[in-house]
Amino acid sequence: MSSQEFVFKQFKILQDKCAMKVGTDAVLLGSWVNASNAEAILDIGTGTGIIALMLAQKSTAVIDAIDIDKNAFMQAAENAAECRWKNRINTYHVSLQQYSSGCSRCYDLIVSNPPYFVDSSKALEESRTNARHTDQLPFVDLLNGVLNLLKESGKFYVILPTKESQQFRELAEEQKLFLTKLTRVITRTDRPEKRLLMKFEFNCPKTIDEDCIIIEKDERHSYTDEYKELTKDYYLGF
Repeated sequence: MSSQEFVFKQFKILQDKCAMKVGTDAVLLGSWVNASNAEAILDIGTGTGIIALMLAQKSTAVIDAIDIDKNAFMQAAENAAECRWKNRINTYHVSLQQYSSGCSRCYDLIVSNPPYFVDSSKALEESRTNARHTDQLPFVDLLNGVLNLLKESGKFYVILPTKESQQFRELAEEQKLFLTKLTRVITRTDRPEKRLLMKFEFNCPKTIDEDCIIIEKDERHSYTDEYKELTKDYYLGF
């Protein structure tokens, strides 16, 4: 398999134009999202389009995928055009701020694997910096976009590092968007928690549905049964 492409069970992702390649975060999020009842989905910061294609595979929804980066948009459009669900995936070269101000539709489900670095050194490549840092999509703007575009009964799914997730949750709940489901991601049994998979809704829950997933056992590529079960519809090896 070329480093310029990533092959899944039902689709292929070309990634030669995109600064951010296929990664575990995107696969985790796309696998974790429950899209079974969604009719309209928005993928914010689609990158290669991987999450949009994953959700197309597991649903019958129409999916709109947006990205501010021109090369990422072109890559996502290319990947969408080559998949079996191309008639249900629309790609747009636009920022969330622009899209939410001009979009008249609302979505049952919104998903994002967003930029999350707030205070850290930046990559020399501008497109990689934009994909990783919050400069062009601060958490406040991400939340405002979601608030404008999510149906009252809708669900918003996001993955963030542990530290940033707490800040995001506080901002969301100030806007009456509440955490209803949380999965803590541990990359390996001997390492600390790395990421949080989070689902938000407008209805405040009495209790949060919370669990944990460990990706690898005690060595690289020694995957746990729970990780294999979560991602088995996508990864060739599972």
